[in-house]
Amino acid sequence: MLLQSRIMLILILIAMTASLYLIFIVVPTDVNLGISQRIFYIHVPLAVLSLIPPILVFATSMVYLVKRSPQWDAIAHSSVEVGLLFTTLALITGSIWARPTWGVWWTWDPVLTTFLILWLVYLGYLLIRSYSTDPDRRARFSAIVGILGSINALTVYLASELWRTIHPDKVIGPTAQENALDPSIQLGILVSFIAILLLFVYTIIFRTKLHTATDQIGSIQTQLDDLVHSIVRK
Repeated sequence: MLLQSRIMLILILIAMTASLYLIFIVVPTDVNLGISQRIFYIHVPLAVLSLIPPILVFATSMVYLVKRSPQWDAIAHSSVEVGLLFTTLALITGSIWARPTWGVWWTWDPVLTTFLILWLVYLGYLLIRSYSTDPDRRARFSAIVGILGSINALTVYLASELWRTIHPDKVIGPTAQENALDPSIQLGILVSFIAILLLFVYTIIFRTKLHTATDQIGSIQTQLDDLVHSIVRK
């Protein structure tokens, strides 16, 4: 497992290096936005991948409620943590991009507002977990919140279709127009997306293993405490 982890880290480093080379050396500078447009290659993958954790949380939470296996709860927990990280970075990079583009750091645009709600859902999920000490109860409540909160992710993606918005039209995804991007820009966004996707997957795997190990240690600690108490009572 350690070898696999090192290989994945090397792949992430290579992909990140290639992405930065394309972003700052190869792709053309936007005529209207100038150098600030280059944050597009970081912001878009972050924003897109922020919508993946709700799918994982919904699926793993449903499985947990059926099987009550701690491993599924660990995956859901890890997905929310990574989702919160990616939505935070997406909001920050989006604000940096918005300042020279729209003249403001933030506007209550439907896309931005629903995305902020998604960030709050992630935060609420983690807060609920921190308030409960019973593992099974914590996992059950978290699963319910995760399932209900995951529905908001669909609203984020469809916000530009449901309401009028100043947010740019989609340039990637099923609803994006064909040939919406220049080939060099397509290459830049593709490599950047692969690099951030690898980081996304690696982080979820790492956090899942960590939570699984923590749960196992907690279970052993509980068993030892029960054993000690039983011995003392005798």
